[in-house]
Amino acid sequence: MRRSVEPAVRPENPRLRARAPEGRVELWTQTDGAAPPVYGERWIERSGRTYRVFDPNRSKLAAGLVRGWDGPVPRVGERWLYLGAASGTTASHVADLVGPDGAVYAVERSVRPFARLLALAERWPGLLPVLGDARGPEAYLDLVPPVEGIYADIPQPDQIEIVLANARLFLRGPESGLVVALKTASMGRATPAAGHLHRAEEQLGALVDLDPTVKLDPFHRAHYLIGGRPRRALFADGATPSDRGPRAGSPARRRS
Repeated sequence: MRRSVEPAVRPENPRLRARAPEGRVELWTQTDGAAPPVYGERWIERSGRTYRVFDPNRSKLAAGLVRGWDGPVPRVGERWLYLGAASGTTASHVADLVGPDGAVYAVERSVRPFARLLALAERWPGLLPVLGDARGPEAYLDLVPPVEGIYADIPQPDQIEIVLANARLFLRGPESGLVVALKTASMGRATPAAGHLHRAEEQLGALVDLDPTVKLDPFHRAHYLIGGRPRRALFADGATPSDRGPRAGSPARRRS
């Protein structure tokens, strides 16, 4: 039996809502962004607030919530690093979830989707695009402050290694969240999806207290949502980014 979506709609994030018209789960995020819709999603007004559909067919994070993801979810006022933001579809919903007092540092390496991401950020003040390759996080070290969470959607064979490298540099500490939209089809055809998933869970599990993984079928074939809370062992020198203090000259840090 499929798990209910209700556990994922947590009271600590009132900007995330769920409905079940005719037995079909719908997710909505409260938004401070400006119309028009990003990908044709519905927008509605309720009690002076604006909500828009968070479509699991268009977002792996939404699919994970519908499928019962019980791990970290962006909360109001938090800062999150988004790896592989593309043109900003899910990143704009993460910006909705953290609200006007939070921030989403959205990293994208390809120029064409980054141009669309820049245009979208004009309508979402908390969405902060970063042109960069997630394989080289040192390049944007002075643009991104310590964050409460990382969401990664980078379909590469070494996606777990990329995520961990960023986590060491940017996650605040063991209370932070780490969420990966794992695309097993990008990890090599010689190994079945279950084998790739097992290896990814082993890699992350050595340094992260994992929450139960969820499969994103039927919304996203051969995808899984995995992640949890990092252990201090993740940080090689034993010091988290917060412990090390601010980096001089970082424009992003002056937001605090």
